[in-house]
Amino acid sequence: MLTATTLERIFIFRDKEQEICLADPSPSFSPEAVLNFYAQTYPILTTATIEGPSINNDAVQYKFISQIGTKG
Repeated sequence: MLTATTLERIFIFRDKEQEICLADPSPSFSPEAVLNFYAQTYPILTTATIEGPSINNDAVQYKFISQIGTKG
């Protein structure tokens, strides 16, 4: 018998070579809304883009890719 389960969402970004995992503030938020929610705490996310989703370790992972400090 198959059982359907909802996978946890995890949001990841890198700041100064450190990977930071952020919890899902609300399952009803879109990834863009989560990005805006955390941009208030982490200003580096104000110019970030979203990569994903990808499924890893029974979780749906989104990556916030910061555009600050990149050249080219």
